[in-house]
Amino acid sequence: MLDVADNCKSNNPTAPVIGLSFFAVASGFLMSLIPLSLGNFGLSPDLAPWLASIFYLGLLLGALRVERLITKMGHRRAFVLFLTLLIASIVAMLLLPHAGIWLGARLLAGFAVAGVFVVVESWLLMANSIKARARRLGIYMAALYGGSALGQLAIGELGTQGVLPYLFVIVLLMMAILAPVLIRSGEPAHQAQQRLSFAESASLSRPAIIGCLVSGLLLGPIYGLMPVYIDNQVDEPTQTGLLMAAIILGGMAVQPLISYLSPRMDKRLLMAMCTLVGLVGVVSAIETSALQLKAVSYFILGAASFALYPIAISLACDRLPSTKIVSATEVMLLCYSLGSVAGPLLALTLSDKRHGMMLYLAICLLSTCLYMLLKSVQRLDGQTDSLQS
Repeated sequence: MLDVADNCKSNNPTAPVIGLSFFAVASGFLMSLIPLSLGNFGLSPDLAPWLASIFYLGLLLGALRVERLITKMGHRRAFVLFLTLLIASIVAMLLLPHAGIWLGARLLAGFAVAGVFVVVESWLLMANSIKARARRLGIYMAALYGGSALGQLAIGELGTQGVLPYLFVIVLLMMAILAPVLIRSGEPAHQAQQRLSFAESASLSRPAIIGCLVSGLLLGPIYGLMPVYIDNQVDEPTQTGLLMAAIILGGMAVQPLISYLSPRMDKRLLMAMCTLVGLVGVVSAIETSALQLKAVSYFILGAASFALYPIAISLACDRLPSTKIVSATEVMLLCYSLGSVAGPLLALTLSDKRHGMMLYLAICLLSTCLYMLLKSVQRLDGQTDSLQS
């Protein structure tokens, strides 16, 4: 079995990071564009939640299946394949604007996006030290969330009517493909990836699994329901975009700090600290009325919510050989996807309350904070098995 260092001598993250940056702008724009443009294609607005749900179903299916494709094709070719599938799904939507076609296209898109995430995350995690992994994950998350924020701004510039916005997305995805096509060096050594057995999957760090699950439980509602909640709380529609941008920018801005702290302190304690800070952001957002203070509160909430996933996935892969990192990232993405699907449904159960959305986030953050603190203390006391603490 190869050690991580054996596979990382020529591993360079330039191609996946550049490709991911273009993908993130396109994906961030597309996620908001689709529900806003349904009427323009003669489709009912009631189709929007179904399109979102089937996308996450595709993400789940992809998390279960893409490892085999990556093992067979290698990271670079698999990256090109998944981006091409995403482009094909958009082209199908433009050529055949029917509900059934759009549902099928979004299912395919979810599968493709899962592939992009697993390819990029496993590529970056095949580094020769824990510090290098943390640094690469910080760059990854900053590129992903920064691109998503830029994608949101494109709505104001290009609008949501006609095919031009979709053509813009396609061009961005084509530019993302150029990165692995033109930068042919730096791919991880092509080696047989080993699937994690059920016992090995069960023995992955439980705080890491919970961290990825909670990340989905938080970000699913933040992406899907938070705009509606904010719109009901503010006076002008432009303030909704401002506060949503504050959330995403918070997630981007915190990544360098997480990259610095992750290899230098216990990751369980770090996740506990992040969730505690997020809880402060939730309470502040509820209590303050000034727009500037609300923006700061949402910035803090975004920083805490978006910090969990890179910490958790790094914790899960700390002791794994490079031959099992693809499989481990697949498991982590599956946990995140499950949380993303369940989160909006759970948040809706509190929708009849005045601040139901914030109450849901507070419950998730507080319970996770207590759990991570407990696991951190148990680890210090030596009460848990080294693989499961």
